[in-house]
Amino acid sequence: MLIATWNVNSIRTRLSQIIDWINQVNPDILCLQETKVVDDDFPVDPFKKLGYSVEVFGQKSYNGVAIISKIKAKNIKKGFYDDSESNQNIEIFQDQKRLISADFNGIKFINVYVPNGSSMESDKFKYKINWLSCLASFLDELEKKGELICLMGDFNIAPTHLDIHDPTKYDGGIMASEIERTALNNVLKGKLIDSFRLFEKNTGHWSWWDYRNNAYELNKGWRIDHIYISRELTSKLKSCVIDSLPRSNLRPSDHVPVMINLDLSDINAGYFEDDDDFFEI
Repeated sequence: MLIATWNVNSIRTRLSQIIDWINQVNPDILCLQETKVVDDDFPVDPFKKLGYSVEVFGQKSYNGVAIISKIKAKNIKKGFYDDSESNQNIEIFQDQKRLISADFNGIKFINVYVPNGSSMESDKFKYKINWLSCLASFLDELEKKGELICLMGDFNIAPTHLDIHDPTKYDGGIMASEIERTALNNVLKGKLIDSFRLFEKNTGHWSWWDYRNNAYELNKGWRIDHIYISRELTSKLKSCVIDSLPRSNLRPSDHVPVMINLDLSDINAGYFEDDDDFFEI
C-alpha cells in the first residue's frame, strides 16, 4: 500500500499538479494539508473521476486537511476527540481545521497540519506547543485501546540538526527549538517511528524549501513533513521516499510529497468491506 502526505498550500491553486502527480504515482492513500478551502468548495469531482474517495475538514483561506483514498475510509473523525472526555483542552483547538483521521485495514491514519508557531516569542508559538500537547494526549488514548497508528503530515518541526540545510544558523530557532522537539518527542514517546530515518541516516534530504531567497534553486531546505508509524508496523515498511520533483513545477507548493510503502498483505486478506461494497487494496 502506497501512502503519501503533501502540504499542497491551496488545493485549488495546485489542483492540476496534484492530479498529474496522482496519475504518475498512483497512491492508495494521499493525505493533504493546507487545503485552504471550506468543505463545500473542495474540488471533489476530479478525484472521484480517478476512483478516489474524499474526506475533508477545511476552512476558508487557512489550514485545512483532507484524506484522498482508493479504499473507502471507516470511522472518520474531524478534529481532536476524546471519548472519555478527560481532556478539557480539546475545544479550544476546534476552530482551526488541522486534524482528520480515518481507519483503513485495521490502522488508524491521522493526518495533521501542526501550527507553524510564527516566532518563539509569540502567542502562536504557545498555541503550537499546547496543540502538540493535545495531540500527545489524543494519541495516548488511542494507544490505550491498542490502535495501530500511521501519523503523518506537515509537522513544522525539524526533528534534529540533520533535517536543516544550515543547522549552525537555524538550530535552536523556530521549527528547530528544543521546546518544539521535546513537544514532538512527547507525541511520539518512542512508540511511533520516523519512517524516513529507518532508511536514510544522513542529512541533505528536504521536504520544504522557502519561497524566498532562491531556497529551492540553492537546495536550502528543511525536512519538516513526516510519516510516523507504530513500532509494530516497522517490519511491514518497505520504503520511505521524499519526491522533490513537484517543487520544480510552475507555481509549486513550497512542500513536496513524502511516501511510504507498507506491505499489509498479512494484516488483511486484501479487501476492505463496507456494507455491500468491496474495495481491492
